[in-house]
Amino acid sequence: MKKIGATLLVAAIGGAIALGGYKLFENRQLDRMTFEEQQKVFYANNPGAEILSSTGNPDFTQAAAAVTPGVVHITVTSTARGSQRGGGAPFDLFEEFFGMPQQRRQQQPRQSTGSGSGVIISPDGYIVTNNHVVEDADKIEVKLTDKRTFEAKVIGRDANTDLALIKVNGSNLPIVKLGDSDNVQVGEWVLAVGYPLGLESTVTAGIVSAKGRQIGILGESQQQRPRSFGNPQEQQEQMINTAIESFIQTDAVINRGNSGGALVNARGELVAINSAIASPTGVYAGYGFAIPINLAKKVLDDFKEFGSVKRGYVGVTFTEINAATREQFGIDDVTGLYVRDVVKGGAAEGAGIKAGDVLTKIEGRTIESTSDLQERVARLRPGDKVKLTYKRDNKEKDVTVTLKGEETKTAAEEKGGSASGAEIFNKLGASFVPATDAKKKELGVNSGVTIAQVHRGGLFEYFGYEPGLVITEINGKAVNNVDEVESALANTRRNMINIVAVPRRGSIREMNVPLQR
Repeated sequence: MKKIGATLLVAAIGGAIALGGYKLFENRQLDRMTFEEQQKVFYANNPGAEILSSTGNPDFTQAAAAVTPGVVHITVTSTARGSQRGGGAPFDLFEEFFGMPQQRRQQQPRQSTGSGSGVIISPDGYIVTNNHVVEDADKIEVKLTDKRTFEAKVIGRDANTDLALIKVNGSNLPIVKLGDSDNVQVGEWVLAVGYPLGLESTVTAGIVSAKGRQIGILGESQQQRPRSFGNPQEQQEQMINTAIESFIQTDAVINRGNSGGALVNARGELVAINSAIASPTGVYAGYGFAIPINLAKKVLDDFKEFGSVKRGYVGVTFTEINAATREQFGIDDVTGLYVRDVVKGGAAEGAGIKAGDVLTKIEGRTIESTSDLQERVARLRPGDKVKLTYKRDNKEKDVTVTLKGEETKTAAEEKGGSASGAEIFNKLGASFVPATDAKKKELGVNSGVTIAQVHRGGLFEYFGYEPGLVITEINGKAVNNVDEVESALANTRRNMINIVAVPRRGSIREMNVPLQR
C-alpha cells in the first residue's frame, strides 16, 4: 500500500509540473499572438453554445447576455487644462462640439471626471475604447458588471482613428468575441452596449444603415477630440487627411457615455466600436457611427507590440471624383480617386502611378470614396503590399504597391502647401501687442502676446477669445510679437491652428481652431 501511495503521489506531482509547464508555455505563446489569434485559442478551449442570428421576430437575449459582461464602464479623472462650458458637466465625446460661439467659457483649472465605455478583448485585461475617452486621463478606473473595479493604464492611443488600448491587471476576465466587419451588411440587426448618460450597462438595438461613412470629425491633434456634429458637409470640409474614417452607421440608440462601447451583431460578435453621433443637441437624434473592428484589430495589435500605430502610406495626394472634379480635370469616371500628385520616392511612384491617374480599385474592390482606400491601407504596415488598379488613357492597369513609412506622410504634408501667415492672421480677426514683462512674470511664462482687440466676424470672436488673454504659443512656436504670430501662423497645416493661452497662472488653455467654420 505504501508503494502504491508513493506512486500515486509521484504521479500527481509529475502531472502538476507538466500542467504548470504547459500553462507557462501557453502564456508565452499567447504573448506573441495577435488579439484575434488569442481569441481563437480561447474559444477553442472554451467552446460555448452557438448564438444564432435572429430570424422572424427579433430576439437579442442570447447576444445581450453574452456581450454585456465584457463591456465595462470607464471613469476618467483629469486635471482640466482647456476651457469648459458653464455648468461643469463631465466631458464626453457627445457632450460638446468645440467652438460653439453662444457658450462662453469658464477658464479656471479644476479636477474633472468623465466617463465612457470599453470592451474587454482578452482574458488578461486588454480593453479597447476611444482615444477621446482617455487622452487627458490622470487616472482611469474600470468597473465591470459584477461590480469589480480596476485601475487601468494606457497602452497606446491614436487620434487618427479615435482608438485606444488600456489594460487592467486581471485574469480570466469575460471577453467579447471579435467579429468580421467586412461581412456586416446594410440592414443587418446590431446591438449597442455601453454606459450612456450615467446609467448602468445598457443595450439598445437597431440596424446598420450605411457603411464606409466619412463625417470629417477626426484629427491628428491630441487636443482635437471628435465631437457630435450637426452639419456633415461643413465638417467634411474641415477633415484632416491623416484621419482614418470609414464608420459603420447605425440607428441603434447611442448617447453620452457610449463612447468606446460595443457594437455587436445578432450573434454577439464585436463588429465595431461606438464613437460618434449625428446630433444638433449633443444627444441621440437618429444616427450613430462606429469604428469597424477589422480596422481596430490592426491598430490594437500595433499598440500592444509597439505602443503606437505603424502606418503604411501609398504616397499620393488625391481628390474624390465628383461632378466638380470631372469638370475641372476633364475626366469621365464616375467613381475613384483622382491623383493630384505623387510623392517623390514614395510607394506609388515606385509602382508607376503618376499624377493624373485615377485610382479605381484596391485589392479588386471598386473605390467609391476616400474611405475605401484609407481604411484598407490603414490595416497594413510599412513593407506590406497592396494591389491597386489605376486608369490612364482609359486603360486600367493593376500594380502591386509596397507601402512606405512615416517619411512618405511627411513629404506629402510638405507638398500640400497652406495659406500665407498674413492671410490666416486676417482670418483670426484680432490685434496683438507684446505681453509686458510684468504680465509674463505674473503668469509664470517666458513668452506671450496679449490680445488687444477682437473684431466682429473673425475666428477669435466665434470661438470666444477675449481681449486681455495672453497667447504663448501658436502651432508649437513661442510668440512675442506680431511678426512672430504671423510667422507661426504660416506653419498651419490642414487648416487647423493650434493655440496655447494662459488665462491665469497655473492654467493652460489649449485649443485647435479650424480655419473653416
